[in-house]
Amino acid sequence: MKSHHILVLSLVTLLLASCNPESKGKHLFILSGQSNMVGLLPEESFTPVIEARFGKDKAIIVKDAHGGQPIRRWYKDWKPLQGKEPKAQPDLYDSLWTKIRASIHEENIATATFIWMQGERDAREKLGNVYEKSLIGLYDQLSADLKRNDLNFIIGRLSDFDMQNERYPHWTLIREIQVKVAESDPRFGWIDTDDLNDGYNKNGKEIRNDLHMSEEGYIEMGKRFAQEAILRIED
Repeated sequence: MKSHHILVLSLVTLLLASCNPESKGKHLFILSGQSNMVGLLPEESFTPVIEARFGKDKAIIVKDAHGGQPIRRWYKDWKPLQGKEPKAQPDLYDSLWTKIRASIHEENIATATFIWMQGERDAREKLGNVYEKSLIGLYDQLSADLKRNDLNFIIGRLSDFDMQNERYPHWTLIREIQVKVAESDPRFGWIDTDDLNDGYNKNGKEIRNDLHMSEEGYIEMGKRFAQEAILRIED
């Protein structure tokens, strides 16, 4: 009878392990975007939260971000609403994909999460009318390259920097699009950054409703991205 109980317990343990994505491999986190993603240093806040939950040997974190860049530098099929200019120039996606491919070579990936903090440049150039299509297209593009239909997607919504659309005419439009896309799929999510651009920046200058996050704001942003990613993985 005792051996029977041990056998049943072993089978239950194996069954639970097979249903648990954490037992199947590593968790991949892809961080990309423009300047506010550049300012986020994963080791300050994102990585510690992820490793505390999954373990240091279970996380692969890839970051490739570039300040001041529009989404057409990532999305290969980007097109303006009218005319032929500007054109897609997806070299930044190519550099991101090169990093991803090297990081996952011969690795067993249990889950993959794409974290995106971008949109300022498109708001400034008044290209919000094609941002929704581009954002979804970029997600689909990365999903296809990863050969996954279960890619999680976390979007950092633009802050409250230009709510009057004075300097960046499509600022609030892109904010709305980011939330709309993030709420369109159970695998998607978004974080609020409205309270992260007040205080002191990394140069010690006091800022308020700035285009960029404060020093503490970047740390908090990393935590929020990590927490939202964990929710999607464990949902």
